[in-house]
Amino acid sequence: MIVPTDIPISHRPIFEENYRAITRGTDKLMLFACDQKIEQLNPINPEDFFVIAASAYVGAFATQPGLIARYGAQYQNIDYIAKLNAKTNLISSSQRDPSSRQGWSVEQVVQFAQESKLPIRGVAYALYPGSEFEDIQLAEAARIVHEAHQYGLIAMLWVYPRGKAVRHETEARVIIGAASIATALGADFVKVKVPTPERHASSAQLMNEVVKAAGNTTVLFAGGERQDPGKFLREVHDLLTIGKVGGCAVGRNIYEHDFAYAIKMAEALSSLVYKGQTLAHAQSIIGL
Repeated sequence: MIVPTDIPISHRPIFEENYRAITRGTDKLMLFACDQKIEQLNPINPEDFFVIAASAYVGAFATQPGLIARYGAQYQNIDYIAKLNAKTNLISSSQRDPSSRQGWSVEQVVQFAQESKLPIRGVAYALYPGSEFEDIQLAEAARIVHEAHQYGLIAMLWVYPRGKAVRHETEARVIIGAASIATALGADFVKVKVPTPERHASSAQLMNEVVKAAGNTTVLFAGGERQDPGKFLREVHDLLTIGKVGGCAVGRNIYEHDFAYAIKMAEALSSLVYKGQTLAHAQSIIGL
C-alpha cells in the first residue's frame, strides 16, 4: 500500500482502511463502474446496479453521488466511490471538444458520508487531455486529488485523451501519456482504455508499458462496450498477467447480461483480480 505524503498523519489510518476495504487486502481492485446513467443515457433500472454491487464479488462501486443518495439507505454495505463529474454523449467531439466539470465537491461528499454513515471510500473524476478545455479540467483534477487526500479518501482519475487534437484515442503512446498525467496529479488509481495492438506488441504487452509509466499509481483498464464473455475474460486475464495492470473497471460487461449471469461475471472477474485464479477457472464460473 502506498500512502501519499499529502495525507495528514491524523488521516492516514482512514486512508489505509479505505484502501484495504476496496482492494480486499491486496494491491488490486475490481471496480464496478456505473456512471452510464448520465454518460450513456442508460435506460437500465438503477437499482439493478446496486443489487449487483451488493454481491460478494465487487470491490467497490463507482457512481454519481445522486444515485448513492437515492439508493444508499437500502444498500448500506457497499463500498462506494463517488464520481464527481459527468457529461452525456449527446454532443460529439466533432461538434465541440469534451469538457466535464465538477458537480459535487469533495467536502460535500465527506459531509454526506458522515451524515449517512455510508462507506464512501473515495472519489473519482474524469478528464479529457487533448480537449481545448484541458486546462480547466487539469486544475480541477489536481484540486480534487489533494482535497480527497486531506480527508483520507482514495482519489481516482478516469483519463481519456479526446478532442479534435487527438487523432487516435487508443494509440499506445497516448494511453501511456494518460497514465502519466494521473500519476503527476497524485492519483491513487487511474482508469484508462486498453491500447490498440501494434505490429510488434499485443494490447496486453503495451499495457505493461502503460503500467510502468504510471509508476506507483495503480492502473485499471476500462471494460468498455459489452464483448463476448469468454473473450472478455481472456482479455482480463492477459491484462492482469502480461500487462500487470492492477485491476479492472467494468460496467457494461457485467450489467448488460441478465441478472443471474451478471452476478456470475462479477464472480469470475473477482476470481481473476483478487484470487489470481486461472482463466479456465474464471470461464468455468460462467459455464464455459
